Amino acid sequence: MHSKNNTILKMIQGEEVSHTPVWFMRQAGRSQPEYRKLKEKYSLFEITHQPELCAYVTHLPVDNYNTDAAVLYKDIMTPLKPIGVDVDIKSGIGPVIQNPIKNIQDVEKLGKIDPQRDVPYVLDTIKLLTEEKLNVPLIGFTGAPFTLASYMIEGGPSKNYNHTKAMMYSDEATWFALMDHLVEMSITYVNAQIKAGAELIQIFDSWVGALNVEDYRYYIKPSMNKLINGIKAQHDVPVILFGVGASHLINEWNDLPIDVLGLDWRYTIQDAHDLDITKTLQGNLDPSLLLAPWNVIEERLKPILDEGVAHGKHIFNLGHGVFPEVKPETLRKITEFVHNYTQR
Repeated sequence: MHSKNNTILKMIQGEEVSHTPVWFMRQAGRSQPEYRKLKEKYSLFEITHQPELCAYVTHLPVDNYNTDAAVLYKDIMTPLKPIGVDVDIKSGIGPVIQNPIKNIQDVEKLGKIDPQRDVPYVLDTIKLLTEEKLNVPLIGFTGAPFTLASYMIEGGPSKNYNHTKAMMYSDEATWFALMDHLVEMSITYVNAQIKAGAELIQIFDSWVGALNVEDYRYYIKPSMNKLINGIKAQHDVPVILFGVGASHLINEWNDLPIDVLGLDWRYTIQDAHDLDITKTLQGNLDPSLLLAPWNVIEERLKPILDEGVAHGKHIFNLGHGVFPEVKPETLRKITEFVHNYTQR
């Protein structure tokens, strides 16, 4: 066993590192031929329920691309089924929920999660990875309360979150009850992941960019503070927060007790640095560029990396997840380029 590559943890702690660390959101999964082969035999659900398979899928990108972190292969919907949400992942659509939340009674019907009992396969996957093979830190994750609530209220993916916002604006009692329930669930779920061996946590607030600053501050921020403090109270692990189209919320996010601010491609590392943000920044190549010729990709990588080095604490990532058409070779080449270009 060679010594563990902890570059990403050192970067967040402000220690000396040999290069800018790299990982990719959705680095495990649909863009990998090995994964597609597995999918001929097993559904996503079956893969995540089999720790050996799931550990294999989680580990693949580390082997293939030489990334500085692994991210647990699972879905943000995983903890919802055990609390009584009738959710199904439909191919080409995403999560579809048969029993959407309409009122406070629906919230009161939701159960509590017991990770040992309800999602042992998630914890077993983490243990398998951290006990034997993985030589980089493992990132565990959860969906943020707003993003989970948006699925639970809309009944599936949405473009404008009308029903979600309508509940927020017209039925605060139900809204805050749902937020509290999801915060409690996520704290329990995340702390079980950390106890099993996850060394970083990313909170995906994928869709919170749909809100303006004032609404975020009132309807969301108290829950986010509770969630992050609830994780930190039990474990000293770095927490990353990420959302899409949420650049206008960057000052609100910076107030939260997170360690890493994930940026999408609409906002530069320099823009964030200019706001006197001293936290580690993560990001943020536009994933669409992964289909561009290599010389174009390289030209776009340089300013991101230069600004990251100037900021001092930077984790290279995409501004959103890898999509199926991306060639593994491109991701391998990007990792290699980032490592070489930022060699200290």
